[in-house]
Amino acid sequence: MKICIPIDSNDALDSHVCAHFGSAPYFMIVDTETSECETIINTGAHHAHGMCQPLALLEGREIDGVVVGGIGRGALAKLQAANIGVFLSEYPSVKETVDAYNAGTLQPVSPAHVCGGHGHMHGSGQGPGCH
Repeated sequence: MKICIPIDSNDALDSHVCAHFGSAPYFMIVDTETSECETIINTGAHHAHGMCQPLALLEGREIDGVVVGGIGRGALAKLQAANIGVFLSEYPSVKETVDAYNAGTLQPVSPAHVCGGHGHMHGSGQGPGCH
């Protein structure tokens, strides 16, 4: 399986998981069986609220799931419409996140978990991982 994880730094499995999907500087695609990693620069990291286009950036890549610390309603809806599972992780590193994914301990993200917006309402109970 291949999962996509938003990251703050490009340090392979030691990369720090970004708190918000659409604003992450990078996305890391990890093969959960081999730990092979591919890093993608998020050219849309500085987008207007509600304008995240995750599928455009990830187009053409095989992805079975996305694991996030936080995500907006629009990005969640777009990923779910493409039948890509979205899971919540509060682990700081890619390695810990992949280990939890493989153990089956990550919960699916629901609309109740989404972030309220860029720079506002984060951390206000709008969803875990929204800082």
